[in-house]
Amino acid sequence: MTVAVRFRRHLRRLLLLLASCCLLSLLLSAYFLFSNSTPSMQLGQSAEPACSQPLSMSSPYRQLPYPYPPNPPHIHVHTEPVVLVLVESQYSQLGQDIVAILESAHFQFRMEIASGKDTWNRQLLHQYCTEYRVGIIGFYRSTENSPPLLKLRGLPLVLKTNQALMDCCVVSSSPLLHLTKPGSDRGPLPGEDWTSFYSNHSTYQAVLHARAREGAPGAGSGDNPGPGFSSGLQATVVQDMGLYDGVRRVFFGQGLGYWLHKLILVDAISYLTDRKLSLGLDRHILVDIDDIFVGKEGTRMNAKDVKALLERRNSCAHRSPTLPSTWVSLGNSTTQAQCRRTRAMICSCATPFHNESSLLEQMVLNKQFALEHNIPVDMGYAVAPHHSGVYPVHMQLYEAWRRVWNIRVTSTEEYPHLKPARYRKGFIHNNIMVLPRQTCGLFTHTIYYKEYPGGPKELDKSIGGGELFLTVLLNPISIFMTHLSNYGNDRLGLYTFVHLASFVRSWTNLQLHTLPPLQLAHKYFQLFPEQRNPLWQNPCDDKRHKDIWSKEKTCDRLPKFMVVGPQKTGTTALYLFLLMHSSISSNFPSPKTYEEVQFFNTNNYHKGIDCSAAGLYSLLCFFVVLQVHGVFPVPSNVSTDFLFEKSANYFPSEDTPRRAAALLPKAKIITLLINPSDRAYSWYQHQRAHEDHAALKFTFYDVISAKAGAPAELRSLQNRCLLPGLYSTHLERWLTYYPANQVMIIDGHQLRSDPASVMDEVQKFLGVTPHFNYSQALTFDPQKGFWCQLLEGGKTKCLGKSKGRKYPPMEAEARVYLSRYYREHNVELSKLLHRLGQPLPSWLREELQKVSTTHLYTNTNTVS
Repeated sequence: MTVAVRFRRHLRRLLLLLASCCLLSLLLSAYFLFSNSTPSMQLGQSAEPACSQPLSMSSPYRQLPYPYPPNPPHIHVHTEPVVLVLVESQYSQLGQDIVAILESAHFQFRMEIASGKDTWNRQLLHQYCTEYRVGIIGFYRSTENSPPLLKLRGLPLVLKTNQALMDCCVVSSSPLLHLTKPGSDRGPLPGEDWTSFYSNHSTYQAVLHARAREGAPGAGSGDNPGPGFSSGLQATVVQDMGLYDGVRRVFFGQGLGYWLHKLILVDAISYLTDRKLSLGLDRHILVDIDDIFVGKEGTRMNAKDVKALLERRNSCAHRSPTLPSTWVSLGNSTTQAQCRRTRAMICSCATPFHNESSLLEQMVLNKQFALEHNIPVDMGYAVAPHHSGVYPVHMQLYEAWRRVWNIRVTSTEEYPHLKPARYRKGFIHNNIMVLPRQTCGLFTHTIYYKEYPGGPKELDKSIGGGELFLTVLLNPISIFMTHLSNYGNDRLGLYTFVHLASFVRSWTNLQLHTLPPLQLAHKYFQLFPEQRNPLWQNPCDDKRHKDIWSKEKTCDRLPKFMVVGPQKTGTTALYLFLLMHSSISSNFPSPKTYEEVQFFNTNNYHKGIDCSAAGLYSLLCFFVVLQVHGVFPVPSNVSTDFLFEKSANYFPSEDTPRRAAALLPKAKIITLLINPSDRAYSWYQHQRAHEDHAALKFTFYDVISAKAGAPAELRSLQNRCLLPGLYSTHLERWLTYYPANQVMIIDGHQLRSDPASVMDEVQKFLGVTPHFNYSQALTFDPQKGFWCQLLEGGKTKCLGKSKGRKYPPMEAEARVYLSRYYREHNVELSKLLHRLGQPLPSWLREELQKVSTTHLYTNTNTVS
C-alpha cells in the first residue's frame, strides 16, 4: 500500500471521527510551507490550507459579515472548540510556531503529521468543511523553484511568488480584525520569498498590504487586483468570505516569522470561529521591583532616578498602568547603617530554613524593622529570593509567611518549569495563591541600553512585536520582575514598559490595567479555576528545582513502583509477598490507613510532597526517617533499592494516574484483576463485616441492582461494589499516562493458586536482584485457605484474621446480573490485553465464553 493511500485512509478515518463527534473547530495546515517548491506545482495546483468551525449551529450564518450560499446545512453542534493542526513533520518550524500560539492562548488543539506531497483527499476535506462550517487557514511560502504565478486549484485566486516587500499595512475595513488595530509597519519585510494574492472575485478581501521594494521585480507594477484589493499594493494576507464555494478561508503569504502575522493569526482564528476561539481585550499587568539593595557601587538609583520614575508614573498613570503602583520606601531618616542592616536581614531569608522557628525569628525581626521605619507590610504579597521555597514548595516558608506577614499571594517562574514560558501556571497551596511570573529581559546586570545582551536591537525587537509583546498579547494577566538597578543608569525599566505600552496601544485594541496583587490573584483564578490545585513533580528531575530545594531534603525516598489495586483482588497478599524480598521495602504504616499511603487520591495530596510537622501525611513522610512526634519508626533497611507503596483504591481514581505520572513518571505500576463479579461480592461482604449500615440492611442483589432514585447510602455502596470492576476503563486511563512496558497486570486468581510463579514474573518486571525463591519461602495453609510465609522452625506468618473470611456463595440471580452488567467491559478488556500482547486470564476466558453462548442462543431464537 502506498504512502499516499495510507495517508488518505488515515485522513478519512480522522475526519469521519471528528465529524461523528463534532470535535473539529479549526484545521491549521503547516504542511505545505516548504513543499510547494517543486516544478510540478504548476498553475491549477494549490497550497493546501487549514480549517475552522464555529460551534453554534442553530442559526449558522447570522454572525457572518457576508451571506453564505443558499440552503445551508442544518447541523447542530454542541462541543468545546478544538483545533486540528496538520504539519509536514514534527520538526516543522511553522507547526511549532502555531502550536506555541495555541498553547499560550489556551486553545485546545490536536496535531497530526501528514507525510508525502499533495496526498489529501480534497473532495472529502471540502465536503467536511462545507457541511460543518469549517473555515480554512493556509500558509504559502515561496521557494527558489516556485513558478512566478500560480493559481489555486478550484478557486479564483492567483499567487505571485518570491516577492521582496516593504511597508506593510493593516486594512482597516477587514472584518477579520479583533485584537489588531489598523496601522502601518514601515521598512522592509523579512526575507525575499513573500507570496502575494490577486483575485477579481468579491469573496476575497485583503487583510495586509505591502509594497514591492524599490528595484525589486514587480515594484510599481499596475496590477488589476479587483474589488477588495488596492492598486499598486501587494496583498500578503487575504480572507475568503465563503461566497464562492461556501468555505471561509484566510491565506498567509509567508509563515509566522513576521511578528504581525502572529497577531493576525490570532484574529483569523477568532474570525473563522465567530469568536468562539477568541481572546478578550483586557490585559492586567503587574511590575515587581526586586533586589533593592543589590548592585555594584555607582550603579544604583540616585535621587534623580527616583524623581524621574515618579514623574513618569504620575504623568502616564492614566495611559500606562503597567508602571509599578507600590513602592518600598525607607524614608529620609533611614541611615546607611539601617540600609546595611535591612540588606543583611533580607539576605538572611534567602536560604529556606529546615527549622521553621529560625525562619519565623528572622521574619519577625524584619517586620519589626519595617514597622519602625514606616515600610508598608500589609500588602499580603511577597516573593522569595531565587524562588526558594515557592516551588518546589518549602512548607516552612509558607507557614512563616502566613503567620508573620499574613501573605496571601506570591509569584514564581518555576511552576511547573521555567521553560517553555507558555507552560507556566498558577496554583494555591496552604491558602497562598501562587501566580505565574513572566520574564521581561531585564536582569540585575542589564542597566545600559548599548550594553544590552545581543545589542539594543534585541530589546527593541522584544518590545516591538517580539517575546515581551507576545507575552502581553497572549496572557490576560502578566507579572514581570524587574530590579532597582533597571531604574537607574539608563533607566531601562522605564524605557521598556513605557515603550511596550505605547506599542500595544498603537497596534492593538487591548486595554491595559493593573490591580493590587490580592485582587489580581483572585481574578487570575476566576479566569483559570482549573489551575487551583497543583500537580506536584519530582524536584530532582529539574536541575533548577533541585538547586532551589532545601539541602536537607531528598528525592531518593520516593517509591519506584506502586501496587494500585483494585481492592479485594489480593493486593494485601502481594504486599506481604513483596516485603519478603530483601531488596524491597514499603512505606511506614499510617495510623489512619495502615499499610496504605493513599496520597494521590486524598487530601494528603494537597499537603504536598514536603515532609514537615505541618504535613505529616505528605508523601515523603511515609518514606523519610523522621522523629516528628514519634509517628514514624526508623526502618531497618534504609539502604533498600526498591521502595514501593500499595494503595488499592488508586486503581479506579480519576486523578491518581495523572498525579502519579507527574511526580513518578518512571515508576512501574502493578495491578491485580479477578472476576469483577467476585470482586464486587467480596467488597459487599467486607462492608458487612465492618457493619456498614447499607450492607447489613440490603441484600447483595438489592445493592447491585439499585436504581437511580435509591437512597444515597445504597447508591454509594453500589458504586464501591461495581465501578472498580470496569477494568478496561480504568486501565486505559493508566495507560494514558504510563507506557505499557511500565504497567504489569496480574491475574489475581493465579496469585492465589500459584503465588511463586507470579512472584517470579514480578521480580523480572521490576528488575530486582537478587532473585528470591518464593517456592521455598511460601507454604499453603489448608486451614486459612491461602499461602503463607514459611518461617524458621516450620512456623508460618499468614494474613490477618480479616483476610480469607468464609461467606455464603453468591446468589445465582446476582451472578447472572453481574455477568450481563460487565459483559461489554470484559470484551473491551480482552481487546486491551490483546493489544498489549498479554494472555487472557482464565476467569476472563470463561466470561467471554458466556458472551459467545448468549449470542449463539439469541441468533438461534431469531432464526426459529
